[in-house]
Amino acid sequence: MDNTSTAPSLLSAAPPVSPLLSIERVVKDYQTDGESVRALDEVTLQMESGEFVALVGRSGCGKSTLLHLAGAMDFPTSGHVRLNGVATDHLDEAQLTTLRREKVGFIFQSFQLLHTLSVVENVELPLLLAGHAHPRPRALDRLAEVGLAELAHRMPHQLSGGQMQRVAIARALVHSPRILLADEPTGTAILELLREISRDQKTAILMATHSTEAAAFVDTTIRMRDGRIVD
Repeated sequence: MDNTSTAPSLLSAAPPVSPLLSIERVVKDYQTDGESVRALDEVTLQMESGEFVALVGRSGCGKSTLLHLAGAMDFPTSGHVRLNGVATDHLDEAQLTTLRREKVGFIFQSFQLLHTLSVVENVELPLLLAGHAHPRPRALDRLAEVGLAELAHRMPHQLSGGQMQRVAIARALVHSPRILLADEPTGTAILELLREISRDQKTAILMATHSTEAAAFVDTTIRMRDGRIVD
């Protein structure tokens, strides 16, 4: 029996597919204490390369759930999520791993730095996991881009919160993803940095935030309430 997957190749040299991210009538339900809870309700949006979009709303409105679906870390109950032209729910685990490693960068709200590794070791870790033999030069370049080149050999506990957030951004960018997903980034300097990344590197950025100040930095603001897009 031929078990070869028929899913689209993620390594294709074909021109980039537009839109980069397509979320079509997505519903996401979770089971809690035997009851179904709807986190997303008929959500539709599209993003292009270089676009900076903010999802704005209170905690529990569905922002983080939408980020996880966009990054193929979770999957819709119904509807479709297409990233780089590929439906994420049509991929097997190996293909999903490749998609995340090559196309997606994620900045977690808690940063998730490994405190037993130095700053530069944290940044180069995604490249090591992807099999790159010499990741150090690229990791140092990314740290320079976020203004932390001189702190490359410090440990995370020696950094401020803002510096740790910049390390997390450098790590998310080290493999040159097509889309960057940011969960509640904080501070004007960080928002300015993300805007520069979207403009200069043509990286699409989808950001979840409860802060209305983000609207001054992004191309599009999408307001969410109770799992729906309301504006």
